[in-house]
Amino acid sequence: MGQDNDQSTGDGVLEIGRQLLKGTPGAVVVEDPQRWRSRDVRLLRFSLNGQAVEVAAPTHWTLLEVLRYRLDRIGSKQGCDKGDCGACTVRIDGEAVLSCITLAAEVEGRAVETVEALSTGRADEAGVHPLVREFDRHGAAQCGFCTPGILMSAVAFLDQRVASGAGAPARAEIAAAIGGNLCRCTGYVKILDAIGAAWPLLAPSEAAAESASASDSESGNTGAR
Repeated sequence: MGQDNDQSTGDGVLEIGRQLLKGTPGAVVVEDPQRWRSRDVRLLRFSLNGQAVEVAAPTHWTLLEVLRYRLDRIGSKQGCDKGDCGACTVRIDGEAVLSCITLAAEVEGRAVETVEALSTGRADEAGVHPLVREFDRHGAAQCGFCTPGILMSAVAFLDQRVASGAGAPARAEIAAAIGGNLCRCTGYVKILDAIGAAWPLLAPSEAAAESASASDSESGNTGAR
C-alpha cells in the first residue's frame, strides 16, 4: 500500500513538474520519477545567462552541481569543492560568487551568469568578449582550468568599476580582485596584463581616453629614464 502511494505521489509530482516546465526556454525536466519522490528534491527557478530556467535538483546540491550536472554549463569548473581555488566562480546578481559553496536554493529568483555568458552581451561579432580577447592576446591562459573563474572574477570587478564611475584600476586593485582565484601554471603577470588591457575596451569612452592618456604618459616617462 505504502509503495503504491509512493508511486502515485512520485508520478504526480513528475507530471506537475512537466506542466510547470512546459514551454520554458532552457528548462530541464528530470525524467526519473524516483528522484521526484524524494522530499529532498525541489524545483528551482532563476535566470541563467539571461534566460529563465526551471530545474529540479536535490535540496543539498550546490549551485555548481546544478550548473554542471543538471544544466550542462560545464564552463564553471569543479576544483577544490571547498571555496579555496576559485575555479567555480560565477556571478549572482552581478557579484562574483563561489558556486561550489553556494546552495542552489539560494539563487531562487536571482540572476546567475556563468563564463558562457561572455559569448553574448559585449561580445564582438565573432562572439568574443573583450576580456577573453585580451586573455588570448596576452597569453594569459595556459591549461585553462582556472581561466573561467578568473574571467568571471575579473569581469565582475571591471563591470562594477565602470558602474561606479571609477577610473582605470591600479595593478594592485586588479590583483586583489582575483585574489581568490588560484593558478598553478602562471605567475599571474600575463593575467594582470590582460585584465588591465581590457579596461579601456569596457570603460566609457571618456574613461578609456583618460586611461590611454595615462598609459602613454607612463610609457613616455619610462622611455625618458
